[in-house]
Amino acid sequence: MCAWRQPRRRRDGPRAAPRTGTSQCIFAALCRKTLMNAFDRARQSAIAAAREARGTYRNGLVTPTAGVAPGMTQANLIALPRDWAYDFLLYAQRNPKACPILDVSDAGSPTTLLAEGADLRTDIPMYRIWRDGKLAEEVSDATQAWAEHDDMVAFLIGCSFTFETPLQEAGIEVRHITDGCNVPMYRTNRACRPAGRLHGEMVVSMRPIPADRVAEASAISGRYPSVHGAPVHIGEPGRLGINDLSRPDFGDAVSIKPGEVPVFWACGVTPQAAVMASGVPFAITHSPGYMFITDVPDSTYHV
Repeated sequence: MCAWRQPRRRRDGPRAAPRTGTSQCIFAALCRKTLMNAFDRARQSAIAAAREARGTYRNGLVTPTAGVAPGMTQANLIALPRDWAYDFLLYAQRNPKACPILDVSDAGSPTTLLAEGADLRTDIPMYRIWRDGKLAEEVSDATQAWAEHDDMVAFLIGCSFTFETPLQEAGIEVRHITDGCNVPMYRTNRACRPAGRLHGEMVVSMRPIPADRVAEASAISGRYPSVHGAPVHIGEPGRLGINDLSRPDFGDAVSIKPGEVPVFWACGVTPQAAVMASGVPFAITHSPGYMFITDVPDSTYHV
């Protein structure tokens, strides 16, 4: 009768313990923390780029802002004496496609919640000073003009430059950035809804888009309704009352290549058209294409 022997254990080495629920949670938390840290670093870097750009404009650099501080929201500016502020607020509310308001300053304050420490009188590359509905001058520092009224109210309005980074990330060329010039803008025959003493026509910006990518460009921009959203017109410019694309009312002309279609978006220069049409006694605006760069990521306005 043989003696009982204990079964031999396999010598394959120690087996890894199965991951428990606790270890899985720890692993997932570490992954989330790593991703959040990377996202935060990228965000802080983008904010730093926006602040650096504003600093250069404050020191006198004059250049269009398309393509500057990619990923950060850009805004149009119009500042009016308080007596005209309600009229414009109502005008913007009635025409949200062209005048989507991102922020309104307190009367007399040149600051905004969209960029800590920024000064709306100095941190835009080029300003326009309007008197009785006519362009009086363009300046790189609006401090002196701003001081003419101690109750100026500033409105920051969404700008289509904001969704140009997503267009580029999708592989859709933005021609004026490629060419290093200003975006072309045109006055149209589309009247805005009047409000109080303000009336005028819509202004549009134009970007040539390959015909087979127009739907995609429309969908991408449509996800940013606070910065004009989807196009207001595609194709034939004559339907907007635009007779010659090579002669924009604001900005620079760009080439349209074979197979491309002109696509038109509502533009934040629309308030300047209202200033001209309504004979507003005094206003300060950005110069078309020379925007205010905020500290707000463009993803904030993505829906």
